[in-house]
Amino acid sequence: MKYLIGIIGIIVVLLMAWAFSKDKKKIKYRPVVIMIVLQFILAAVLLNTNVGNILVGGFAKGFEYLLSYAAEGINFVFGGLLNADAQSSFFLGVLMPIVFISALIGILHHFKILQIFMRSVGYLLSKVNGMGQLESYNAVASAILGQSEVFISVKNQLSLLNEKRLYTLCASAMSTVSMAIVGAYMTMLKPEYVVTAIVLNLFGGFIIASIINPYEVAPDEDILEVKKERKQSFFEVLGEYIMDGFKVAITVGAMLIGFIAIIALVNGIFSAILGISFQDLLGYVFAPFAFIMGIPWSEAISAGSVMATKLVSNEFVAMDFLTSGNFDFSGRTTAIVSVFLVSFANFSSIGIISGAIKGLNEEKGNMAAKFGLRLLYGATLVSFLTATIVGLIY
Repeated sequence: MKYLIGIIGIIVVLLMAWAFSKDKKKIKYRPVVIMIVLQFILAAVLLNTNVGNILVGGFAKGFEYLLSYAAEGINFVFGGLLNADAQSSFFLGVLMPIVFISALIGILHHFKILQIFMRSVGYLLSKVNGMGQLESYNAVASAILGQSEVFISVKNQLSLLNEKRLYTLCASAMSTVSMAIVGAYMTMLKPEYVVTAIVLNLFGGFIIASIINPYEVAPDEDILEVKKERKQSFFEVLGEYIMDGFKVAITVGAMLIGFIAIIALVNGIFSAILGISFQDLLGYVFAPFAFIMGIPWSEAISAGSVMATKLVSNEFVAMDFLTSGNFDFSGRTTAIVSVFLVSFANFSSIGIISGAIKGLNEEKGNMAAKFGLRLLYGATLVSFLTATIVGLIY
């Protein structure tokens, strides 16, 4: 029965994308089918094979080491704030390591290692997804640099992009996550769920964008031009990325304080007036979607509540809700919900992406804001598709 429901779920997601397609006649179905097959293969390898266990284990172990090194700097600065036996706070244990990870990204960027990797993988992706090299490069870069920083690397191309190509670039940025905060995710979710979601979302973003936003890229338009930056010294780059990481950590912390407090207030108001919390109400709205993703109906309402929390706030709030709540989910339900949460698909990302682009090109920033809701719709479908495939594989 789970296979039948899962297949229906995939069909529903694809139909929901097709219904909002800008040009149904231009949809390239062959790349879509190929990428869906690749998603199934990659999900099966990462979740159900020894090779996958080794890859995920190595990835997780690497981040475990990085987090331990980050703790050295954190303890030096903040160690006196905690008792010896006290559990590390969310700010110190989850957010502050972002500073160190960001610094490492800066080092790899300075020595051109990241650029070579992103261009190489982007080139290979372009041979599969039927899109341009710029779109493929941007998708890989988004998963490493982040949804706002990635647009700096394609600044010179922004003025040359039409609305359809800009939409695809923004969709990739919203469907992925930044490598700087992957370590933070792994402190809240199992590493195998985080890694699987990152890999599947990379292809899922192209699948949904290919259906919602189909177009052709002429060979003379498909020129990958990365912004040529002023030559910076090693310590200039290092200092810049350290401060960028700190800004991200502080920003995420501020958003968590605001969103969690507001949700608590709204829950209190709804409970007092209707006798049901706002999150529980959202759970009923999202329950049918959770069910077609493969979650049993007995758990669908609670799972829907977690997923809806991510949409209206952000993934950190939803992850905290998942880990701290007394849901008693089955292993399969936990896997489905977890991979759904690993993306930037939420309302606040519309402002982050359009604001980042507007800072580089006002016209294109206004264009991105105009299709913001359609962008969020597509990125959310990417999360639904990834979670449904995991439900079938797990």
